[in-house]
Formats: sequence, structure tokens, C-alpha cells
Amino acid sequence: MMNPYDFSWIFGVTMVLAFCDAFGIGANDVANAFATSVSSGSLTLVQACICACFTEFLGALLLGNQVSDTIRSGIIPLDQFTEEPEMLMLGMMCALFGSATWVLTASSFGWPVSTTHSIVGAIIGMGIAGWGPSVVDWSWDGVGGIIASWFISPIASGIVAAIIYLIVKYGVLKRKNSIKWGLMLVPVFFFVTTFIEVFYIIFKGAPGTQAAKMGIGAQVGIAFGIGGFFLFWSALFVVPWLRRRVVDGEPLRWYHVFYVPFVAKRTPVTEVSDENGKPKDNFLPTDQDAVLAHEQEAKRQEDEIKKQEEESKKLEAESPSSSVNNAVTELEDDGKFKWSNLLKGSYLKKKFLSIVLHGLRQDVRNLNSSHLKNIHAAAVKFDSKTEYMFSFLQVITALVFSFAHGSNDVSNAVGPLAAVYNIWTTGTTAAKVPTAIWILAYGGVAIDIGLATFGYRVMRRLGNNITYMTPTRGFSTELGAAVTILTCSQLGIPVSSTHCATGATAAVGLCNGNVRAVNWKMLAWCMFAWVVTLPIAGLIAGLAYSIIIYAPHFGMTI
Repeated sequence: MMNPYDFSWIFGVTMVLAFCDAFGIGANDVANAFATSVSSGSLTLVQACICACFTEFLGALLLGNQVSDTIRSGIIPLDQFTEEPEMLMLGMMCALFGSATWVLTASSFGWPVSTTHSIVGAIIGMGIAGWGPSVVDWSWDGVGGIIASWFISPIASGIVAAIIYLIVKYGVLKRKNSIKWGLMLVPVFFFVTTFIEVFYIIFKGAPGTQAAKMGIGAQVGIAFGIGGFFLFWSALFVVPWLRRRVVDGEPLRWYHVFYVPFVAKRTPVTEVSDENGKPKDNFLPTDQDAVLAHEQEAKRQEDEIKKQEEESKKLEAESPSSSVNNAVTELEDDGKFKWSNLLKGSYLKKKFLSIVLHGLRQDVRNLNSSHLKNIHAAAVKFDSKTEYMFSFLQVITALVFSFAHGSNDVSNAVGPLAAVYNIWTTGTTAAKVPTAIWILAYGGVAIDIGLATFGYRVMRRLGNNITYMTPTRGFSTELGAAVTILTCSQLGIPVSSTHCATGATAAVGLCNGNVRAVNWKMLAWCMFAWVVTLPIAGLIAGLAYSIIIYAPHFGMTI
């Protein structure tokens, strides 16, 4: 019989694997959630990572599950481990190994996968390895529902996102004076968006709160009140800010929106290029042509500086006065690593920042991609000023969705860790186990690090890589995915947030009226990753579990 604090090595290894799995969740799931906001220009990659660090961590810490299921989705009966709880510890360790291995592999290729399906698949593989296929729940409530979600999630979210986008398209974008209609309807969209998002969190029963026990009237009332607040806030602050920023051309910053009535009138800046035709920095981030021109100009200047440096070095090398230092110069500039550099503070600082900020210095918008040129050309372009008005809406949708994600999906990584920790400290199993605050914080930190360092790979594969992305399209995609998840979850229909976001993006792309406006090759890779997630994660976990439990050992009798 197991005693408390036996098998401490399993708990230690599980801590490491849980961090790796949460790291993968940040690099994949969270990156997927913010891909449209970054691709449309509503947020920069750095801004998205900063926002997600707060929303994911606070969502996990404040609203994270205080009680977790010992076995995710109840896919395997717990009574198999009652007499030998240490085998469940080992099983959860192997499940995290299988899930983390697959999620990190998929993230390295930029494939958006369901981290929920990954951990469930890993637990299935562990169960089959230990007791055979009969122990797994293959019904609609188990594996059957997961397989169905591969098709239900993208189709359902695609329909909802397409309806939302078509409302925006014909209600605002295609109007004669689209800017005027945008200013009029932005507060309404603020109300609808915040109402739906808040109601989504409350009605689903925000973990760590008593929201699920509220009556439907109280839930609607809270969501309506918060939505009403944002309605008036947007009318009093956002609309005036947009009018001055977009219509009048004043060089206002994003933070001015919070006190715009007190910001003095500024001289409008109407030109986006100087007298030499070079682009200035005052263009709207949603004006993708201007962004591309600015990036090309920056690259041209960088190439010019490098060329001048090379010519300068060449002249110095040819100069007789520098012949004494030629050998030293060649040794210093040959680009090879030198141990002496480790003694230089400037070199260490440069290398440290290069490593830490590598994931934040990547181009994920794909605006200058040659193989996406025809796909983007097939999309219908609307006034960039009108598009810009939906940037705040898209950011709010992404933030709330990320907050809800942090509160729910962090359990994919910390749930097994909480189960192992509970068994390690008590020596017994339980269907529900308490999740300590430090475990939630541990998972939240790992998610943030994963997004900041590795999330760019998934972001680069989504958004503009699937279709031409703008704030209206991104807003419709994110809101459509959220509505679908809310509705289907309450109806008992299995869906995946990752699959919903990808399906919604493709459907909005089809609203261009041209099938060439969607990157079908990328969608095929996404579908492939969805299908193989369950068996691959299960295979890895099952093999690991089998190798350990069936390995020969001293004193073994056959």
C-alpha cells in the first residue's frame, strides 16, 4: 500500500512535464486565439504577448478550476487505480509526457491542435496500455464525441462567423459613407460583443466562482449591465477618439482613448509619405499597403547600411595604414564564436536579448509573402479607416476569450499535476482533487512563456496565411468562435476552441465570394493535425507507460 510522499521522483518529473505541456498550450492554443488580432494589425506581436500574459495568468489564477477532475473527461474509470494509486501517478506522468511531446511538435510546425484532445488522447493511450481497449469510453460522451468535434466545430463556428461578418459587411463596409455608419454602429457592436463574451463566461460557470449557481435572470442582468457600461463608454470615449484619429487625422495614441475629452486639439497629419515618396510612421496599422511599404522601406534602409559598412571595411582593409591590424581585424570579423567574447558585457547583453526576445521579433503578418500574394489579391478590400474602427472590438474579443481560456484550459496541464500532487501527499485517489493556487500560477506562468517564446510559429501559420485578415474579419472570427463554443457546450455538443477558430477564419474568407481567397493547403494541414492528435498523443503516452510498467526488474518472476 502506498504511503504519503512515496515515489517523490514521479512528482518531480511530473512538475517538469506539466510545465512543458502548459508551455505548449501557450505556444499553440493562446497563439491561435491572438493570431487574427496580430494578422489584422489590431495588435502587434509584442502587444499581443503582453496582453495575453495578463489575461491568461489572471484567468488561470483568479478563475482557474479550484477542483479538477482526476481523470480528464472521465474517459477511464477511476476504480482501476483504487488499490494502487501510485500507478495513477505514473499514468498521469506518462499522459503529460505524451501530450507535451505532441503539442510541442505540432507547435514547431505551426499546426494548431487541440490541447484538450491531446491530453485526453494521452490518457486513452495510457489506459489501453494498462488495461486494454475495453476500459475506454468509446461512446458519444467519450471518444465518439471527440471525433465528431473534428467536423462539428469548424462547420458550426464557420456558419456563425460568416453571419456576423456579412452583417458587418452589408451594414457598414459596403455602405456609401462607411465611416459614418461605422461611427454610428461601433457602440452597438461594443454592447453586443461584451454582452455575449461576459454571458459566455458566467453562463458556462466561471471556475472558481459561484456563477453557475446563479439564475438565468441574474446572469443575463450582469452581462447586460456590463454590456451597457461598454455601450456608454464607447459612445463617450471610443467614438470621439475614432473621429479625431480616423476622420480628422490627429496623431493620437491608443491610450488617449481613456481621456480623449481632455486631450487638446492636435494638428492633423494627412500625408503618409514625405516629399521623397518615403512612407511616414503615421499610417493606420490596418492599412496593409502602407504597412508593407513601410516594411520594404525599412528593409531597404537596413540593406543600404549593411552595404555601406561592407564598403567601409573594404576600404580600411585596402588602406596601407591599417596593414598592421589586418590580421586582428580578420580574426574579429570572421563571424566565428570566440571564447573571449564571454568576457565582454556588451556581447553578453546582446546575446541575452537576442535569445529572450527572439519570439517577439518575428514577422507573423505575412504581408510580403510571395506564395500568399494571389490569395490576398482574391479578397475584397474595404476602406482601411472603416476597418480600423473595429480594432478595439477585436482586441476586446481576443482579451476576454483569452481570459476565459486561461481559466478553463489551464487544467489540461495542471489537472494531471494536481492529481499527482494529491496522491503524493495523501497516498489515496479521489474523483475530484483540490488545485492549489501555486499550481494554477505555475501553469499560468508556463503558458505566458510559451506564447512569448514559441507562439509566433502558430501565429505565422494562421490569420493572413489562411485568408486576408482585417479587423472586421478578425472580430467576426473571434466572436463567431466564442458564440459557437458557448452554445454547443450548453447543448452538450462537443467542440474545440482551436477547431472553431480555424473554421471561422476559413468561413470569413469564403465570404469574399471567391474560393481562391482561402489557403486550402494550410487548412488541409490543420485538419491533418486535428485527426492525428488523439492517436499520436495516445501512442506516445501508451508506449511510455508500457515501457515502465512492463519493463523487467530485479526480483521479477514470470
